[in-house]
Amino acid sequence: MYGAVSKEGIKADLEAMKQVGLGGAYLMPIRDSSRFSEYPNPANQLTPQWWEMVRYSMQEADRLGLQLGMHICDGFALAGGPWITPEESMQKVVWSDTIVSGGNLRNVRLKQPESYKGFYKEIALLALPATQWAGDAGTQPVRITSGNTDMGKTIDPAKGITIAADGVIRSSLPCWIQYEYARPFTCRNVEVILSGNNYQAHRLKVMASDDGVNFRLVKQLIPARQGWQNTDENSTHSIPATTARYFRFYWDPAGSEPGSEDMDAAKWKPNLKIKQLVLHSEPRLNQWEGKAGLVWRVAARTTDKEIGAADCINPNQVIDLTRYLRWGAYCETSQRPMEVVAHGAYGNGAHQCYRWWGYRTGVR
Repeated sequence: MYGAVSKEGIKADLEAMKQVGLGGAYLMPIRDSSRFSEYPNPANQLTPQWWEMVRYSMQEADRLGLQLGMHICDGFALAGGPWITPEESMQKVVWSDTIVSGGNLRNVRLKQPESYKGFYKEIALLALPATQWAGDAGTQPVRITSGNTDMGKTIDPAKGITIAADGVIRSSLPCWIQYEYARPFTCRNVEVILSGNNYQAHRLKVMASDDGVNFRLVKQLIPARQGWQNTDENSTHSIPATTARYFRFYWDPAGSEPGSEDMDAAKWKPNLKIKQLVLHSEPRLNQWEGKAGLVWRVAARTTDKEIGAADCINPNQVIDLTRYLRWGAYCETSQRPMEVVAHGAYGNGAHQCYRWWGYRTGVR
């Protein structure tokens, strides 16, 4: 870090790694001496002195029989630099959509998706049948209640469950959260919204009830495998379609997985902190945010019990309208209601990961 490297230090580090039985290491420079100048004669990145340190590291690794890899960039970002223009930077696919009724349509406008520093390139215009759930933003309960499950014990108010004025739910002890609806509501997935990493929020046990007294198990939520940069998107957990007036979410830190490289957030103190839970009727893939490439996550496949064939859109039903695309306008004569999706690409800068933005539909 900060260019604080020397050949003596490289040699000592690699020999110590060999001595304790490690198989190799990564070179991962982080920042240069402009941020911390106390180390004498620093090797700032990409200077001849720095490249000599890289060469020497490889030489020493070969001598010791160690494998040595090199991170692709400075710190925890990805490849790039100020010389990379938006057109040449890493790209992501973005989209916007709207609901229209079929017929003799003219000049239907779609909002241009986001862009970065003026770079945007259109890719395709597609139409797909609109489902009864199109535009589902979630169903709000009429009442949210909560409690701790260890009611036979004295509960420390500082550790028991609380729901703040802004809706944030916190607990350090086993607890439950209940959503009550005015009438029976069919839930197909639970969207977990956080204000940071919280592994425990993805370990909720979902229960349902018709009377608020007798509850049945719906599903035990399982966290996706994830890295520490897991805060860019919400997390959607698919559940079997369940109709009920009461949905209760139980949480218990017992059985938590120890922190690991692909479950970084699990290593922190097992506290529960949830900004919001949103229940949806629209079928959505389990952990679709990771499967669409919005964020790095690896999760189980969506089961037939969670999304059946009737909930899916056949690819043959998707209509390619790209030839009608004129910066968001198109003409089409279909008689069916449809959802129109415009796809485009833009450069998202030199220090962001590649992302793919997919449909929030039942296409598997």
